[in-house]
Amino acid sequence: MARIILITGASSGIGFEAAKQLAQAGNIVYGAARRLDRLQELTNYGVTPVALDVTDAAAAQTVVDDIIQKENRLDVLINNAGYGSYGAVEEVSIDEAKRQFDVNLFGLAQMTKLVLPQMRKQHSGTIINTSSMAGKVWTPFGAWYHATKFAVEGFSNSMRLELEPFGIHVVLIEPGAIKTSWGMIAADHLSESSAQGPYAKAAQRTANNLRRLYSSSFITAASKIGRVMAKAATAKRPRIHYLTGFGAKPSVFFSRIVPNQIFDAVIKRVM
Repeated sequence: MARIILITGASSGIGFEAAKQLAQAGNIVYGAARRLDRLQELTNYGVTPVALDVTDAAAAQTVVDDIIQKENRLDVLINNAGYGSYGAVEEVSIDEAKRQFDVNLFGLAQMTKLVLPQMRKQHSGTIINTSSMAGKVWTPFGAWYHATKFAVEGFSNSMRLELEPFGIHVVLIEPGAIKTSWGMIAADHLSESSAQGPYAKAAQRTANNLRRLYSSSFITAASKIGRVMAKAATAKRPRIHYLTGFGAKPSVFFSRIVPNQIFDAVIKRVM
């Protein structure tokens, strides 16, 4: 049976690929992003584009209500909207830190709260939250981004226990380095926020390394992570965690088996 699926952050990268693959498989997919023009390509694959800023509670309510009214159910919510803003803690404004939490955590939570009454009524549903290996390991100049992803991990794991009695699955997608615009955006934020002052030299070196990594050919294609996300969305009993993509499993495994001081030393050298 075709599933009714809403995916945020569908205009590019993993979200775009997941929406495309899910629609091609015969599911009814609503792809959401802030700009409708960036969703037009998805209409070629049968995805219905939806304009949505996940931090706008009223708009989010309207989108969810409209889908449920039209389809009479909602089977899967994929919370994929998010971004990475890098910079030294001392130099990143609290306003920017709050914005990152608004998009990466509170927007995700708002979307989840809106779909849960319908999923409880159905006694079925799947919530998929895009986290990252950054929700399990840490790097310099990524404190606020890591904080949002560590929060998504804790939020999702706790919510899973609450929703299990209602037949609702909660899934975490935890990508490693993926060939999307994320790395370049993070590097640009880092260069802008910490280009001057005491962190300038180390910040520029880290930004250069990010650009080098995310322009390389050996990191994982977004289509592969999209395929993992699509598999989780359609599985009868999806896994709880999908740790996947370049560097994800070895990085997390290494962080668990060595003392933090050793992990810190390796990360500082690599970054």
